Amino acid sequence: MLKDKCNLLLVSLGLMLPFSGTAQKVTPSKEDITSLTALWKGERSPDGRPRVSDELLERLRNISLEEAWGVLRNKGYHNQYEGNWTIIHPDSAMSGRVVTAQYMPMRPDYHDMIKEAGKKDGRGQAGFTNSWPIEVLKDGDVYVADGYQKVVDGTLIGDNLGNSIYAKSKRGVIFYGGVRDVAGLTRIEGFNAWHKGEDPSFIKDMMLAGINVPIRIGRATVLPGDAVLAKKGGVVFIPAHLLSEVVITSEITALRDEFGIKRLKEGRYSPGDIDSQWSEAIRKDFLDWLNKYPGKLPMSKKELDDYLKERNY
Repeated sequence: MLKDKCNLLLVSLGLMLPFSGTAQKVTPSKEDITSLTALWKGERSPDGRPRVSDELLERLRNISLEEAWGVLRNKGYHNQYEGNWTIIHPDSAMSGRVVTAQYMPMRPDYHDMIKEAGKKDGRGQAGFTNSWPIEVLKDGDVYVADGYQKVVDGTLIGDNLGNSIYAKSKRGVIFYGGVRDVAGLTRIEGFNAWHKGEDPSFIKDMMLAGINVPIRIGRATVLPGDAVLAKKGGVVFIPAHLLSEVVITSEITALRDEFGIKRLKEGRYSPGDIDSQWSEAIRKDFLDWLNKYPGKLPMSKKELDDYLKERNY
């Protein structure tokens, strides 16, 4: 019992990979990942990661980074954003389910253990281990790697691996590190990358230390199965159990802002009226406006009603 608790603690801290007896593992077990993300009560992928719905991921792409960040901040999650990226297609947005990878400076004895563990797991032995996280990707996954901001001799993918990533995930990558062959990556239709720099060099003197372990991406702590929203302004990592609340709260906030701006332009209310807690008259006006909304609301009527009956808008 004590040994099991110690192993789980090591996984949670992201300091080491879990052990089964004395055998090193590349990826935590399904049970370890489930324990690590225990607040999620919904469907899970076969590897244990939370599997948030495709519908919520599609809606997530349409909300702003600021709105998502604000909801997380209010819930006590202050370390979920990282900015200052180089982006291949900066005007595109990406959302998905996170697959994490941890890279470290090369240490031969540790690298040999990882290679041996991968061999026992049936992972490919040809080439470098940066192909291993790609092997686990499924449709809707985003490959998120901590490359400790290494760019020169730290390029985690070029266009060959980029094509493989997109074929498996229909998404792109978020690398706290470098990439190469940017011209080739740009030609992969639908693929995008948030990274810290480009360089013509290959990987050298760095090693894969784990897949689907907790990682740090700049200012953010990231767990396997998090939802991610990546846009021009940066990247927000959202714990799976908070995704639904983040999405609908952000959607309502956007509608509230749209209503407020419209009424201010019409001169119906003063800025003080809109920026403070709304009166009953404004709240009723907002609800009437929602019922006559000229476009398609992003949420269902039931979601909207359930949310609003608990709030004083």
